[in-house]
Amino acid sequence: MKIGIDLGGSHISIGLVNNENKILKSYEKDFTEEEKKNIKPVIEKYILETVTVIKEKLKKVSFDDEKLKISKIGVAVPGEAKNGAIIKTVNLGINNYNLAEILEENLKIPVLVRNDGKCACIAEYNNLKHENKDMENKIILFLNIGTGIGGGVIYHNQLLQGNQFEGYEMGHMIIKANGIPCNCGKQGCFEKYGSILQYKNKVKSRLNIPENINGDELRKIMKEHEEEIEDLRQEYIYDLALGISNLINIFEPDVIIIGGGFSHFSYMFVDDLINKLINSNLLFNKRETLDLRIAKLGNDAGIIGATLID
Repeated sequence: MKIGIDLGGSHISIGLVNNENKILKSYEKDFTEEEKKNIKPVIEKYILETVTVIKEKLKKVSFDDEKLKISKIGVAVPGEAKNGAIIKTVNLGINNYNLAEILEENLKIPVLVRNDGKCACIAEYNNLKHENKDMENKIILFLNIGTGIGGGVIYHNQLLQGNQFEGYEMGHMIIKANGIPCNCGKQGCFEKYGSILQYKNKVKSRLNIPENINGDELRKIMKEHEEEIEDLRQEYIYDLALGISNLINIFEPDVIIIGGGFSHFSYMFVDDLINKLINSNLLFNKRETLDLRIAKLGNDAGIIGATLID
């Protein structure tokens, strides 16, 4: 048994994962704006309490069964991670925070901390490979589009990684000169234009929608006001295509997978996004088709992937 934790820019999810990489039980908490002002103790408290509950429940049914003991905890974080520490995560304002050390000291279980985009990338690739063995020698580009934009690249069955830093901070490539200021300190970053959060915020502002509306209600209102927000949709599609085209030109992937919160809104964009990529002048190497897919695991990818990366 393993525990996967997906720490996002607006929430945290925790799941009990079996050896077949299936989530048996999951728990989730949304962060309030007040909690975000001092997020570290909130994160620690929720993880420690939830893992303790999971351990107690397992203890009641497992007795001394080794198969039902928790062997490790994996934490997927939205930013740079190294040696168990969160080095930098701009959307939560956390720097040099050794979360693994704190959790290991209290829970007595090995803890690994890795970038969430790469965790989700591994999980989605494993799922894709299970469905189609031919994927093992392909180049896979994975984009995690939610509060920000992260991701990973699989090259011939291996996750590409940097040596000094993990790298592949796709959301922080600049797509607009002197553009919108980003939390990372630069201007014009891809995630300030292509994240699903940015699109939702623009729609809420245009239609005077309350900030705390849930996703189902927001999608319903978007449907009712399609004509009023069509210019925002087209602008978002172009910005998304601009960022993705840069990645295609660099990596020439065989398959592109998009996950994260975008997957809940993908039906609004995907067909037009593919058409924009194919029929515009954004791609250096022209093509007639593009294998772009929506992630199958949804929000489970970060939890599962966190338990898969060593």
